Amino acid sequence: MLKPLLDGAVMMAYLACALFFLRFYLQSKDRLFALFSLAFALMGLNNVLGAVVGPDLDTERIHYLYVVRLVAYLLILGAIWDKNRAGRGSR
Repeated sequence: MLKPLLDGAVMMAYLACALFFLRFYLQSKDRLFALFSLAFALMGLNNVLGAVVGPDLDTERIHYLYVVRLVAYLLILGAIWDKNRAGRGSR
């Protein structure tokens, strides 16, 4: 009974972070903020999929939901790598 409420709160927090980074991207046009925004939106989507589809999946296929989270984390790592790589030429 409390789990759907907490899932909704966590999803709202992820989407608020996505909007936060989207606002900074629109102001600065820095690709790091755009990729962070996309990653947090994907984590919010993962939370929704886990709440809606997760209970209906059997335990052998539940791990497929974590692919969305893996893509989001890889986006964050790629954004940080891209930002650091772009700064090397200006030294």
